[in-house]
Amino acid sequence: MIEKSLKKETMETKKLTGSKAVLEACIAEGVDTIFGYPGGAIMPIYDALYDYKEKLQHILVRHEQGGIHAGQGYARSSGKVGVVFATSGPGATNLVTGLADAMIDSTPLVCITGQVFAHLLGTDAFQETDVINITMPVTKWNYQITDATEIPGILAKAFYIARSGRPGPVLIDISKNAQFQEFDYEGYTKCNHVRSYRPSPIIRKEYIDEAVQLINNAKKPLVIFGQGVLLGKAEKEFKKFIEKSGMPAAWTILGLSALPTDHPQNVGMLGMHGNYGPNVLTNECDVLIAVGMRFDDRVTGRLDKYAKQAKIIHLDIDPSEIDKNVKADVGVWGDCKETLPLLTLGIEQKDRSEWLKVFADYAKQEYEQCIQPELYPTTTDMTMGEVIRIVNETTKGNAIVVTDVGQHQMVTCRYAKFNETRSNITSGGLGTMGFSLPAAIGAKFGALDRTVIAVIGDGGFQMTLQELGTIMQTGIDVKILILNNQFLGMVRQWQDMFMEKRYSFVDIQSPNYVMLAKAYGIDGAKVEERADLVNAVETMLAHKGSYLLEVMVGKENNVFPMVPQGCSVSEIRLK
Repeated sequence: MIEKSLKKETMETKKLTGSKAVLEACIAEGVDTIFGYPGGAIMPIYDALYDYKEKLQHILVRHEQGGIHAGQGYARSSGKVGVVFATSGPGATNLVTGLADAMIDSTPLVCITGQVFAHLLGTDAFQETDVINITMPVTKWNYQITDATEIPGILAKAFYIARSGRPGPVLIDISKNAQFQEFDYEGYTKCNHVRSYRPSPIIRKEYIDEAVQLINNAKKPLVIFGQGVLLGKAEKEFKKFIEKSGMPAAWTILGLSALPTDHPQNVGMLGMHGNYGPNVLTNECDVLIAVGMRFDDRVTGRLDKYAKQAKIIHLDIDPSEIDKNVKADVGVWGDCKETLPLLTLGIEQKDRSEWLKVFADYAKQEYEQCIQPELYPTTTDMTMGEVIRIVNETTKGNAIVVTDVGQHQMVTCRYAKFNETRSNITSGGLGTMGFSLPAAIGAKFGALDRTVIAVIGDGGFQMTLQELGTIMQTGIDVKILILNNQFLGMVRQWQDMFMEKRYSFVDIQSPNYVMLAKAYGIDGAKVEERADLVNAVETMLAHKGSYLLEVMVGKENNVFPMVPQGCSVSEIRLK
């Protein structure tokens, strides 16, 4: 009897190190790609990774910030959880910007950092930092492991928290002794519940009914949609909702690509550099339906003048967002993949062509004053908009476009065309310069069958250009489009408009980008004349492998329309 019991125990448990338990957890969670950079405190995990090369692909980045942005790009293009490894001390602190970016943009990540031996914690040991307290404000959850027996359960919890509800980054810090430690491994069980954590709030029928009544009685309703539609994988449900209701739909910068750009009810972008019609008419609609967006200040402008005439319906999976910035008349809690069909079922099919025509009239004014001069310039200087127009014509709206932060970001989001979901990847809430290049690398690993274009300014590119080394080593195919205006363009625009053209430290010099790319084995070209532009873009996109194209655009072109800071959205300027 004793022999049978021992045999059963041996079959169900095995000795495993903490390091191998980390990798077994990744495999069980469906992880196929890890972005990281080794160091002393995480060396045991990297040693174990040596034996897992056939099951887990590791991408060696050139900087931990590049690693976490790559993880973000991977998560955004694939819909999976991004996984990042880093060592202790500076390795862990180099993740902080990416964690903050992922937190505000609701990107699911699991970051695993090595830590000094447990007995050295608190002694200011070499490369020791209190990563838990440092990252607490910029993570959805974090936890420090000093005993290997905790690893399977804590990592199961980490992946569950990162991907469920409103997604976000999770950081798990593992001491070196726990990585070395052997323990009786009883297998890995995925987590599907955490006490006191409710990722999807209970949907309340009375709120659905109230929202349906408001929509059915509305004369001039407007839907504004954000990334929640993408995160909830609710693109089809959203499309059915707006098509039955007949309502115009406008998007936030992170909601872009949830609805095809050329959909007849897609009326454009909201916010500071958004389209004329949706901004002005936000203050004229009678019912405003917000789906999976958080009423960011760049969308609302002055809150005391924002949509005061409208009844507000706010759909969000995160109850803390409802009433946070804009008071809702009806707050609909829940995952929009579940709440949208309930609304669609109750609303009446309506023809709102007259209301849509009002948007079209504003769009015509904007086209004549802003869009046409940007897309089809008559000036000598090339514009960012015309470059994006040619990209659209070449890709037919089927590429993933990863933007950095600045004027090029606003221009690209305004004019890029998207037919497929998860095609627009950008740093929205944090506005992180340097995001695009590493994020594009991650996006390509997350969607190997799609063309990925990184659109970057000359300033942002210099912040993470070392990730060209990651492209060189992996051979990944990323198209890099640098729109070079020889300025920190967005800051210069504000200095131009609001500071009497006192251009204080915005004139930035750049290296020879084409030579730099070639040093990393990447082909490239520079365009300074309009006559060469179409051929250069076509060459870039047709090239097998990564390619860098630098386009010299006008130095002092400004992005319009624009809602000046401190103004109402209806005070948007066309010039």
